[in-house]
Amino acid sequence: MRGDKAPCSGTSILERIAGPADLRGLDDARLAKVADELRAEVILAVSQTGGHLGSSLGVVELTVALHAVFNTPTDKLIWDVGHQCYPHKVLTGRRDRIRTLRQKDGLSGFTKRDESQYDPFGAAHSSTSISAALGFATARDMGQATGDAIAVIGDGALSAGMAYEAMNNAGQAGRRLFVILNDNEMSIAPPVGAMSAYLSELRKGAEGASFAKDMEALMPPPMRAGARRARALVTGQDQATIFEKLGFDYLGPVDGHDMSALLATLRNARTRARGPVLIHVCTIKGKGYAPAETAACRYHGVSTFDVATGIGAAKAASTPSYTSVFGHALCDVAARDPDVVAVTAAMPSGTGVDLMAERFPNRVFDVGIAEQHGVTFAAGMAASGLKPVCAIYSTFLQRAYDQVVHDVALQGLPVRFAIDRAGLVGADGATHAGAFDIGYLSSLPGMTVMAAADEAELIHMLETAIDHDAGPIAFRYPRGSGTGVPLPERGNVLRIGQGRVLREGTDLAILSYGSLLAEALMAAELLDGEGISVTVADARFAKPLDIGMLRQLACHHAGLMTLEAGAEGGFGSLVLHALARECLLDGGLKVRTMTLPDRYIQQASPQQMYEDAGLTVSDIAATLRKMAGVEEARVVSLRKA
Repeated sequence: MRGDKAPCSGTSILERIAGPADLRGLDDARLAKVADELRAEVILAVSQTGGHLGSSLGVVELTVALHAVFNTPTDKLIWDVGHQCYPHKVLTGRRDRIRTLRQKDGLSGFTKRDESQYDPFGAAHSSTSISAALGFATARDMGQATGDAIAVIGDGALSAGMAYEAMNNAGQAGRRLFVILNDNEMSIAPPVGAMSAYLSELRKGAEGASFAKDMEALMPPPMRAGARRARALVTGQDQATIFEKLGFDYLGPVDGHDMSALLATLRNARTRARGPVLIHVCTIKGKGYAPAETAACRYHGVSTFDVATGIGAAKAASTPSYTSVFGHALCDVAARDPDVVAVTAAMPSGTGVDLMAERFPNRVFDVGIAEQHGVTFAAGMAASGLKPVCAIYSTFLQRAYDQVVHDVALQGLPVRFAIDRAGLVGADGATHAGAFDIGYLSSLPGMTVMAAADEAELIHMLETAIDHDAGPIAFRYPRGSGTGVPLPERGNVLRIGQGRVLREGTDLAILSYGSLLAEALMAAELLDGEGISVTVADARFAKPLDIGMLRQLACHHAGLMTLEAGAEGGFGSLVLHALARECLLDGGLKVRTMTLPDRYIQQASPQQMYEDAGLTVSDIAATLRKMAGVEEARVVSLRKA
């Protein structure tokens, strides 16, 4: 036990923690008290902001222990994904802003380098921590001013190949490095795969082996190896873990909610480590808050809620989400076609394929946090004659781009990519925005690329994708509720490469791609009252483009605007290339492209993010006015008239 200062009676210890250095003067009992107070603080904060509660509650004791034992920020503490970092933020000087989590101009829901010196590496995607930590350890050994490197990685993240690539490299390099395996037997959804089962076996075997291992530790070094061999002969088990075979010293499993055990293990590791060490910590997602511990997903992501009951604030009935519409439509096509299968990468409920899994469990495959494997796995099924629907968020599909190029597109295999969370997504911020898929998919020969303007179009595009066997095909759709349009009982197969005109005008034209069509129509209606007549068309396809419709728009209007919820280099660029090829720019046609700006849009509400991006109805209308050469004074006078 360390430290000799006790807090005044009735005083919160957490109130006296300005930073991790203050933890290092406390004894073990008071560190446990800090953890209790920290857990209550996190629950209260997230009840007001929403966010990733369960994962943060599971690492409260671990967070306190790590900062108490290691010398952060000189020692680099790297959180994998980062969605469990709320306790870390409270302890590292950000408690006064913790109720701004995931809000505009507030704290990020993940670790972020420009937010704090205690966030040495930003993260929001999975399985990057060990690679980054090895990079820090290598820099330290080459003379850079950094201390120990500690990676905290969840058990679900071990379903991703990058974690094993990093462990393989770290084991070979032999550098002093600490990997904390946060094993809570629960990722976003229940974890899948052989590694999850293996970790469960390590958990089960820990209690039975503890006495024998304790006795071995008391033996002189020459006798220990013989005792281990004898135990292996008696139990029939090889005591070397997979981590030890990869070159790590393995410690654990240790109870991640027992502060004394955690502190003893971490102190021992820090004192004795020479090479890479993996510490297996067993935690409970949602620990210490009953509603979270008993929930199916253990409160992975929550909106605001009442702390006493755990019940979220009542919300007015709204239209179904795009994800829900997709999930139900997928069930319908699967019921009609036994060759339809679905692949998800650890996001069955997030992508809506859980609905199909309930009806057709043998035709839905959750590959874990392994998008690369998932895409090539789907390619193999497509090559065998099945009709795989690969449902992955836009931001996560980026992780499998080589597989999309080499294993799918190059071979012309009909994998159907259902791309959720296209565009800006709100509180998760820039790390989860679906900004780049239009460009990175449309550049691939033979790829068909669609975007749904509303939820009815989404149903049609799924039907079209299932019918399409000529090569890979993708369709994107946004996060959140649909527009409220009537839904067809069954989707229609769209003609590949054919758009539609929804509003006829004479002066200017908007060629919209995807979910901003409603804003385009509202902007056109607004300008109609100002004497500017605007045609509005829905491209539906970025590739192949509807050249006939594009020619009509270019030849019969003075100006053409493209509109998309994607980065520069996407749909607008494709249209500009097509206009140039068709010599449609030679007659003086005015062209404007409205895209996401060439910067990352930080977290806020979706509406605030699109305002920041300059893609609101008023922004569209203002751009059209400039194209029409209308001065603001004239617009004001027209409005008064």
